[in-house]
Amino acid sequence: MLKKLLLIAIILQMGIQGFAQDTYLNAEAKDIEKTYLGGETYKVKMFPQKFKSEKPKNIIFLIGDGMGVSQVFAGLTANKGHLFLENCKYIGFSKTQSSDNYITDSAAGGTALSAGVRTYNGAIGVDPDNNPVKTILEDAEENGLATGLVSTSAITHATPASYIAHQPSRNMYEEIAADFLKTDIDVFIGGGTQHFTERKDGRNLLNELKEKGYRVESDLNKIKNIKTGKLAALTADVHNGRINERKSMLPVATKTAINILSNNKKGFFLMVEGSQIDWGGHAASTIYVVEDMLDFDKTIGKALEFAAKDGETLVVVSADHETGGMAITGGSFETGVVNAGFPTGGHTAVMVPVFSYGPGAEKFIGIMENTDIHAKMKKLLLDN
Repeated sequence: MLKKLLLIAIILQMGIQGFAQDTYLNAEAKDIEKTYLGGETYKVKMFPQKFKSEKPKNIIFLIGDGMGVSQVFAGLTANKGHLFLENCKYIGFSKTQSSDNYITDSAAGGTALSAGVRTYNGAIGVDPDNNPVKTILEDAEENGLATGLVSTSAITHATPASYIAHQPSRNMYEEIAADFLKTDIDVFIGGGTQHFTERKDGRNLLNELKEKGYRVESDLNKIKNIKTGKLAALTADVHNGRINERKSMLPVATKTAINILSNNKKGFFLMVEGSQIDWGGHAASTIYVVEDMLDFDKTIGKALEFAAKDGETLVVVSADHETGGMAITGGSFETGVVNAGFPTGGHTAVMVPVFSYGPGAEKFIGIMENTDIHAKMKKLLLDN
């Protein structure tokens, strides 16, 4: 009982600290943002479906935070009928519930995907009793594989944090940042500089990362040219901005991470998060959702391009939950117009899609638990 009371006190305290980090939860769309009026489209390439082996040497796991079927179809419509996702011929669905709630948050959803354990909302890499649980990234490290994380949010935010940290609350950003120093992760790219430098304990974690042999960068023009070594790239003080501000940050960062990780002869595990599909749902903004869905799909294209050439890489694309209950109420493949409504500003309980491409892709079909995705990836990547 005392342990539970202490945990509640910590979470309440951290909730106050984390409020400023999560202002997107209170965003509201103007009426003009209810309809995406069409925009620039991009050409989608179809890749071959022949691979070198039955099991992958590498896994690239892409998480569209808040991405349900409607978000995918909104992107498909906006790009006039095609997405890189169409390369993924094996498709399933994941149930997203957490251990204590019918509707999960990103922390519990992330932990289920990263560690194969259902836990309480807010938990980062711990089980319902607050015990640390080993993640697939940590297992990959122990087996000599290269590892990486990429996110458009702060790299300390719930989804990326759930792969590398073990904390009772997602709002413990400074503690999560310190957990990065306890690992040998090869590359991480995302926002969150202030969690590494403007800290209550006075530590400058960027200096400590440099001492551990990391190249620390913030300029995307420099980041995109890095092909070797260990990289800690923090591209924003907290979160990266919307697409008009961050530009091609996510696809560029993903390509950089793949370039670095693919140097490892044993293989690699990379998690990439398109964070702000979720934020568009919270804001009830069709424009925001579409912009970030298209950015995420371009990023998927970078992963598929490598996987098709490599022949030993499994690409899995899914979500931690759906956000907003997005309902597409009108649109046009000819113009790319999408009109949608959002009955809630929060998450929903619906199943989310799972797409896969590459060796082992056939395992990710049917209706599955979110924890099954972890189990399938771990077996394919790490079981001899």
